[in-house]
Amino acid sequence: MSFSDLFDSEFKQRNKGHFASIVRVALTDEKFSPEEKAFLDKLAVRLEISAAEYEEILENPLKYPINPPYLYEQRMERLYDLARIVHVDHHLGDKQEVMLRKIGVGLGFNAENVDYIVDKALKLVDKEVDLDTFIFEMQNMNK
Repeated sequence: MSFSDLFDSEFKQRNKGHFASIVRVALTDEKFSPEEKAFLDKLAVRLEISAAEYEEILENPLKYPINPPYLYEQRMERLYDLARIVHVDHHLGDKQEVMLRKIGVGLGFNAENVDYIVDKALKLVDKEVDLDTFIFEMQNMNK
C-alpha cells in the first residue's frame, strides 16, 4: 500500500465517522425530515461518501467511531455541520440537543464548556451564518 493510499484511507474513515455522527444526531428523533434527508444527501457528496457507504451508515451509524480532528478549525467545521442538521427541521428535540452535546465532547470540546459552545453554535446556525462567519464567531465568543 502506497503512502497516498494510506492517507486516502484514513481520510475516508474520518469522513465516514463524521457523517455517521451527523446521522446519529439526525436519527435521535427516530426519523429523517425531508430537510434532514436533503442535507445528508448533500453532505455525503461533499464528504465523498459512496452510495453503498451511505446506505451502510444509515443502517448502523454506531458502527463508526467519532474521530475528533486535531485542528480546532476542523472541529468547528464538524460542529457547524452537526448544528445545521439539528437545526434543519426547526425542531430541536431534547434527544438531539443531548446527542449534540455528547458528540461535542467526543469532538474534543471541554465537557465543562460544551453547553455554552453548543448553545452558541445553535444560535449562529439559527441566524444562517456561513461557515467562515461561524468559525470567526466561535473563536471570538469570549472576547
